[in-house]
Amino acid sequence: MASSSGNSNSSGSTLLQISGSEEDLHRLMDERKRKRMESNRESARRSRMRKQKYLDDLMAQLTLLRKDNNQILTSINFITHHYFNIEAENSVLRAQFMELSQRLDSLNHILNYLNDPTLNNGIWVYETEPFETSADSFTNFTLNQPIVASADIFQY
Repeated sequence: MASSSGNSNSSGSTLLQISGSEEDLHRLMDERKRKRMESNRESARRSRMRKQKYLDDLMAQLTLLRKDNNQILTSINFITHHYFNIEAENSVLRAQFMELSQRLDSLNHILNYLNDPTLNNGIWVYETEPFETSADSFTNFTLNQPIVASADIFQY
């Protein structure tokens, strides 16, 4: 019996060792769990910080792009205004060119007419009654040349 009680003592100590090792195992598991949770919290904190930094960078980029966009729009408006001014000036210049071209054509037509060899020395004359001039070579006829011009010819 003594040996059975010895056996029970040894089995009791084995149980204590087993239960002690179970407690150690639980403590070890709890420690690992606590470390894992702490690691996860730190990882989540770093992730939130990265996400916040990314969001801040995007906001800074958005601000910069809006500023650039406003500068581009201002530049486009200025250039468009300048373009319309130049276009209006170009239209005026085209109209003046057309008017001056027509005047030049008219003057060339007159010159061609005056330089026509069938005319009397390039002068278009109407014979009328003689008029008195002293020392004038045009004694026997009147010089009569029509001048074609518009009223605004002298405005330039």
